[in-house]
Amino acid sequence: QVQLVESGGGLVQPGGSLKLSCAASGIIFSLYRMDWYRQAPGKERELVAFITSRGNTNYADSVKGRFTISRDNAKNTVYLQMDSLKPEDTAVYYCEAIDNFRNYWGQGTQVTVSS
Repeated sequence: QVQLVESGGGLVQPGGSLKLSCAASGIIFSLYRMDWYRQAPGKERELVAFITSRGNTNYADSVKGRFTISRDNAKNTVYLQMDSLKPEDTAVYYCEAIDNFRNYWGQGTQVTVSS
């Protein structure tokens, strides 16, 4: 059974930082590209960042220079370090594991940026 479990969300003030984690089980983690998406109320889910199985990364323009995605294959975990957070970063953040044939989603973790 495949499970992706996100953690690390919460309430933070503008300019603050959070680090999200997504722990995977039931898959050969190192073979999957890992994505972070987010969905704000009333908006479509958007891709925030991804990291390939080889460690190559890509970011949405809105988070470049502020967010960093990384992975630890020994721990089957992908991370999203979020710095200089803005109110517009408020959303539910989801991780996705994807390969050529299938994809899996976590349940999401809420991030709220507010003073």
